[in-house]
Amino acid sequence: MSIPPLLSFVLVADHQLKPAAVKLHVAEDNRYALLPLIADKNFSALVAEFPCLIDASLAQGLPAELLTALQETGCQLILDEHVHYSDGQEKPVLPPTAHWLAGDWYLALPAKRSASQAASRSLSLKLLQLVASDAETREIEAIFRQDPVLAYHLLRLVNSFGVGVSRYISSFSQAILILGRQQLKRWLNLMLFAASRDDHRSAMLLARVAVRARTLELLAKATGQDRALQDLAFMAGMFSLLGILFGLPLADILSPLKLNESLSRAVLDHEGVLGRLLQAVESAENADEATLAGLIGDFGLTIADYIPLNVEAYQWMLGVIHEKKDAVDA
Repeated sequence: MSIPPLLSFVLVADHQLKPAAVKLHVAEDNRYALLPLIADKNFSALVAEFPCLIDASLAQGLPAELLTALQETGCQLILDEHVHYSDGQEKPVLPPTAHWLAGDWYLALPAKRSASQAASRSLSLKLLQLVASDAETREIEAIFRQDPVLAYHLLRLVNSFGVGVSRYISSFSQAILILGRQQLKRWLNLMLFAASRDDHRSAMLLARVAVRARTLELLAKATGQDRALQDLAFMAGMFSLLGILFGLPLADILSPLKLNESLSRAVLDHEGVLGRLLQAVESAENADEATLAGLIGDFGLTIADYIPLNVEAYQWMLGVIHEKKDAVDA
């Protein structure tokens, strides 16, 4: 049986190393996988806010009418030399001819770490432990008093989302009251990726973890999992990148957190329903069509079902990095 074509998006950065666009990727013999995007309202909404790039090597293999339709949707045709690739540990520097930065540079461990970065990471780990164990509010507030950068990011984000209240949130305890612990856990953990000092990877890591976590949550919903497992799916997507964030073995980071057993087994060993869903999302990120098709096929889904979920996750990611109210999942 043939495998449906996988269309994927590659997150690219600008000269400031911040998320700036997505670049379309599709295998040469699967060009017509792009057709459903043209009629996808969510994709049109995404492209209206976030540039979608088609490089010359992809464009050359597209039928003229398909390329024109994609450009009318809002996709931009770019030259190959406009994209610079980097996978190294050092902070990337774009050449003058490049407009965009691609590659896995933000998934590599930094070559050097400053004292302030180490201190911030230590507080972030402690905060993560407290939140995961449902510690008392006063204990969590004490961490924010020690790190104004973490406090700033949290309050700015919570204030920007508003969640239907008529006044800004001015304290952490008030945020807990309004948001509830479960939603607050989600945003706190995302903020660990955003509030890392002196780390040129932070902005792209935040975008990557937001897309992965939200895609995994939507995939859990699409496969018929209950709300509790959907919440765990989001957390699994987020926790799965903590090793990259902190530059430590993932098992060492998760050990003191006393996580739900199914969540821990999923993240560390890809076990259980949650583990298979996480493996599916990771295979999609690696453009591994066969693995993705097999994993989600066990749940009655196809790659054609998966792609719109990923598009929706990218839209949600924009709400995280641009602080827009409509990114909150009611």
